[in-house]
Amino acid sequence: MDQKTLSMLKEEALDTRIKTIECISSFGSGHIGGAMSIVEVLTYLYYDQMRIDPENPCWEDRDRLVLSKGHSGPSLYATLAKKGFFPLEWLKTLNKGGTSLPSHVDMTKTPGIDFTAGSLGQGISAALGIALGLRIQKKDAYVYAIVGDGESQEGEVWEAAELAGAQKVENLIAFTDLNGQQLDGYTEDIIPMHHLKERYETFGWDSYEIDGHSFEEIDAAVKKAKSVKGKPHMIIMHTNKSQGYIPGEGVKANHSMTVSAEQAEEAIKALKEREGAV
Repeated sequence: MDQKTLSMLKEEALDTRIKTIECISSFGSGHIGGAMSIVEVLTYLYYDQMRIDPENPCWEDRDRLVLSKGHSGPSLYATLAKKGFFPLEWLKTLNKGGTSLPSHVDMTKTPGIDFTAGSLGQGISAALGIALGLRIQKKDAYVYAIVGDGESQEGEVWEAAELAGAQKVENLIAFTDLNGQQLDGYTEDIIPMHHLKERYETFGWDSYEIDGHSFEEIDAAVKKAKSVKGKPHMIIMHTNKSQGYIPGEGVKANHSMTVSAEQAEEAIKALKEREGAV
């Protein structure tokens, strides 16, 4: 990755974090922890990798993104709005009456959302189905999926993993957001997510383990995955929950947090100072 691209991605990620904080504060609370931990991968995919057309969100030949951890929608909404799928003003309507931006992503309400997130665990199965469908249609599009680490305690995730490996679904590239926390606490204290790389490899996946906040490592893993044929791909990202929302960083109960307008303003100022953007 050249320095010009890296600088662009870092700038866009900072802007997405700011807009995500503003989006959640417009409602007063939300799932800021998991939304903030996936900003880098969303930025990389939408600004560097994915074949998309904001003017035609249902373009049949597009790449797809399935946000299996659908409660992290605000950062995806911010990304889609910036790319022109819908007006930026919509970000102020999160979860309000009549909104097109519900708390959990919904493909029937929001342009650019490729699958409606329901019960956790379903998204990776849907991504697999979409990838198989594209293969049957002989389309060269990729399907990307983002799965949570707490979500990975669901059995359906591993049923999908088994089938994807058996079917050698090479146009599926999934990411696990390994931020170490879930709704009720730390994954280590609930069901530890040890050896995820080896687990996926056992199911026949091509698997990588990276720093999920490093664009260079995300880029290297995705490009390597695309060079490996005959296997689905899992990129396990070590991330920090609430990364960029400083009041939530390192806090145990940061799955969903109150974010007032005043808190958002202070957090954005602190983030800009930390990133040297002021």
